[in-house]
Amino acid sequence: MTPMTPNRRTFLRGGLAAGAGAAVAPLLGGGQAVAGPASPGLLRHRPRLTHGVQSGDVTAHDAVVWARSDRPARMLVEVSHRPDFAHARRVPGPLLTPGTDLTGKAFLRGLPAGRELHYRVTLADPDRRSALSEPVTGRLRTAPRDRADIRFVWAGDLAGQGWGIDTGFGGYRIFNAMGALDPDFFLCSGDLVYADGPLQETVRLPDGRTWRNLVTPEKSKVAETLAEYRGQFRYNLEDAAMRAFNSRVPMVYQWDDHEVVNNWYPGEILDLPQYTEKRVDVLAARARRAMFEYTPTAVRSHENGRLYRRISYGPLLDVFVLDMRTHKDANGTNDSPSAAEGVLGAGQLAWLKRELRRSRATWKVIAADLPIGLIVPDGSAQEGIAQGDGGAPLGREREIADLLSYAKRRGVRNMVWLTADVHYTAAHHYDPSRAAFQDFDPFWEFVSGPLNAGAFGPNTLEGTFGPRLDFFRAPQRPNTSPAEGFQHFGEVALDGDSGDLTVRLRDIDGAVLYTRTLAPR
Repeated sequence: MTPMTPNRRTFLRGGLAAGAGAAVAPLLGGGQAVAGPASPGLLRHRPRLTHGVQSGDVTAHDAVVWARSDRPARMLVEVSHRPDFAHARRVPGPLLTPGTDLTGKAFLRGLPAGRELHYRVTLADPDRRSALSEPVTGRLRTAPRDRADIRFVWAGDLAGQGWGIDTGFGGYRIFNAMGALDPDFFLCSGDLVYADGPLQETVRLPDGRTWRNLVTPEKSKVAETLAEYRGQFRYNLEDAAMRAFNSRVPMVYQWDDHEVVNNWYPGEILDLPQYTEKRVDVLAARARRAMFEYTPTAVRSHENGRLYRRISYGPLLDVFVLDMRTHKDANGTNDSPSAAEGVLGAGQLAWLKRELRRSRATWKVIAADLPIGLIVPDGSAQEGIAQGDGGAPLGREREIADLLSYAKRRGVRNMVWLTADVHYTAAHHYDPSRAAFQDFDPFWEFVSGPLNAGAFGPNTLEGTFGPRLDFFRAPQRPNTSPAEGFQHFGEVALDGDSGDLTVRLRDIDGAVLYTRTLAPR
């Protein structure tokens, strides 16, 4: 157990259709290169890709490719086994319009399993199809059909607590360290943007240096309008390291609170003076639309599209991406003995049980945007799952207890929980022999972050599910800047032969801080 110190939440407390801009198509054979030199007369009609390219939700045979234009344009995608795009196949993409802030996604189908593929995005003027943009290339690897080595990275929390893009400190340099591992995908554990975190141009650091933020109009105030929420995502894509990483590593994305506002829950009415719009449901709808427009998820509708989903990555791995915001109860004492409080909701909990039972993958990674056993306060209320008394499950803990006991009864083995949220890195082992609630099999939870935000921690572990702190790294001072190094990400490596899963917790430059290898049951 560790003592509670000021964390980023207490620090902060003081202080939509995807059908538009999305296209689905199977791969078509015999495509030719779509980009070529334009005549001088066509240059003024040439659209331009503004924020690089991204891919996401890659499985054995499917993927999503994302792009944004500077004007209305038709998105065209080529896919090839070769980086020179010889014998490339062409996939027609959507028309990018102001209705989706000129963003769009092409849904690729019929991809070969277990292959490295190169893709190239070009934009065409809708009225002059010969007026083509300069192409931008990317790369992805599809999931294997058979047992094979798999590597992915995870973290969350980007541009929070006043720390944005400072090119003098290398920008979002942690993306260089993650990219150097050549992972198959990046699991974003939420808070990809800080819509509630305005930036100042300069911040004085404790050692006398000055942090100099890139500041855009949308990052100079809290986001309230759809345009301002869109601007939060555009801001992060101004960073060169992040754009380069996005072009090489597919993303699996989930949201947390700061995509909307700190510690939000449905139905909340804000009492914060910086907000003109006080209804969180209104803000969340706008944020949700911007999120689906700017992330390469396979979810098709911002109105009723379900964000929780299972990403299957071959016989060794299924990733269960949870949504702990859309169905969350109000932040209160979190100690109800009934099932009235939760973070998953009845529908998502039933889905998760069913999909875990059906999964034939060796490892079931639960991507959670809130940790299980850490006390996460929201002022005098409780924001997280743990409610603090260390006894029988109460409040939101009841959902987790229900899930864990179900998994034990149904023989669901090899669950590993990954999360971010608390702005430090840690390893927790949960065991019924130490717990107040004992109807579950032992499991591990690993925490890593932030990517580029204020560092905090550690939070207090509570004993309902018997956690043991195996490792942590956190600063001694709250809201430590990225310049001081307490930024982290996690790596997961699965061995195709043995089936072992190895977790490494790494720092901002990729140095290994902690390693744990788990053998499958």
